[in-house]
Amino acid sequence: MRLILIGIAISALTDAVVTIFMVSSEATVASKIYLWLTGSLYGANWEEIMILVPITLVLLIIPLFLTGIVNAKQLGDDLATGVGVRVQFYRLILLMLSVGLAGSAVSFAGGIAFVGLIAPHIARLLLHRSFGNLVFGSALIGALMVMSSDIVARTAFLPSDIPVGVFTAGIGAPFFIYLLYKNREGIR
Repeated sequence: MRLILIGIAISALTDAVVTIFMVSSEATVASKIYLWLTGSLYGANWEEIMILVPITLVLLIIPLFLTGIVNAKQLGDDLATGVGVRVQFYRLILLMLSVGLAGSAVSFAGGIAFVGLIAPHIARLLLHRSFGNLVFGSALIGALMVMSSDIVARTAFLPSDIPVGVFTAGIGAPFFIYLLYKNREGIR
């Protein structure tokens, strides 16, 4: 509960800082910031994609070397420690890899909501629970979700052009609430 409250406080603080920058900037810059905050693929170009490809590939390949460790860790911290896994060390490594992957995606397209939360759940339903399968399955499912959501958001609501982040939030929030409801016994 403490971690959730800290997250809410940090989110409020960073939202306030971003709002200050938006209010104090020119109108064109503020509109670009707002578009990036909603999560959009409007400004996508091949130059940016070619910058992200090597970073993404490296950050996706490194976890493959940790598959056995993560599979052991899924059995619980005590059991993983019992078989020789340095749980805290590998938790930090995996956290840094996750932040790197999420940061590279957000730097490119802005905050596209719920994809990072929902894609792994869908991958876990469709694929074997091995960590190596889930890494690439989640990446592929997330990419398909963003691509299809962008196509629908740009075409289904013509003449309006809805940013993909708004569309994924509209679909992702109810799905996430469903997952929370379905797993409510394990949350307490």
